[in-house]
Amino acid sequence: MTPDTSPPANTTPSAMLEASGVKQVLDKLDAELIGLAPVKGRIRDIAALLLIDKLRAEQGLQSQPPSLHMCFTGNPGTGKTTVALRMAEVLKQLGYVRKGHLVAVTRDDLVGQFIGHTAPKTKEVVKKAMGGVLFIDEAYYLYKPENERDYGQESIEILLQTMENNRDDLVVILAGYKDRMDTFFESNPGMASRIAHHIDFPDYSQTELMQIAQLMLTHLNYRFDADAEPAFSRYVALRREQPHFANARSIRNALDRIRLRHATRLFTADTALTREQLCTLQAEDVLASRVFTSPAANSAAPSSAKAGDR
Repeated sequence: MTPDTSPPANTTPSAMLEASGVKQVLDKLDAELIGLAPVKGRIRDIAALLLIDKLRAEQGLQSQPPSLHMCFTGNPGTGKTTVALRMAEVLKQLGYVRKGHLVAVTRDDLVGQFIGHTAPKTKEVVKKAMGGVLFIDEAYYLYKPENERDYGQESIEILLQTMENNRDDLVVILAGYKDRMDTFFESNPGMASRIAHHIDFPDYSQTELMQIAQLMLTHLNYRFDADAEPAFSRYVALRREQPHFANARSIRNALDRIRLRHATRLFTADTALTREQLCTLQAEDVLASRVFTSPAANSAAPSSAKAGDR
């Protein structure tokens, strides 16, 4: 059931933000994601637009639901899916969608391999997303002009019609690398014209990646000892120079492997393990990574490294 976000008479915008529950969602986004100040600022701007739009409507002023379809661009691991999830909650709290859920899909969920398969697949996904947000990752793969027998265009046509006819109960967010999304929009002007908000997600800095790592470890009840933290900082610096670095996703993967080495080291202990031992990651758990023996670790040209997440 959609919450009643009607403000009392003479309410202030800040009070509206609090009463609607949107402030709590935005605060949660701040707590979940390190950095991304431009992204968070844009989401707050959209929330402000929707709140003021509701206030205008209640004052009898001209108002119509704004177009809310979006495009999130950026490299992997920069928080696009998390922000989409919180955006769905904001829209629900303000009554712009009924359910506020997120349905995340890729081309494979929308496009069939044979004649007659694409339309039912796409329509089924749209049906599931109705009342919330449809998040299409790597959306540019929907369009493959080099393949005359590709059925992606059929899915795009259905999405275009849905985005236009159901804009009051469904928000579509397209996501992917910026250059590829730019090419996709150039080839699909109908889709480009329906996207009102373009939000770019920057890569995380070294400092932000270390903060992300500390946040992840805290949630898991782990910590670095005095030598492990600088070792991991060096790991991050080296890994950022290698191909296929995926920001927070690569940090999470690295911590998973460090925890694996930590567990293997402790498993050989002949004595009872203390809480401190169970929680503390040591430098040796970090330094065993292949990143430290890759060309980037021993070369003046780190960008030539070939190793991936290890």
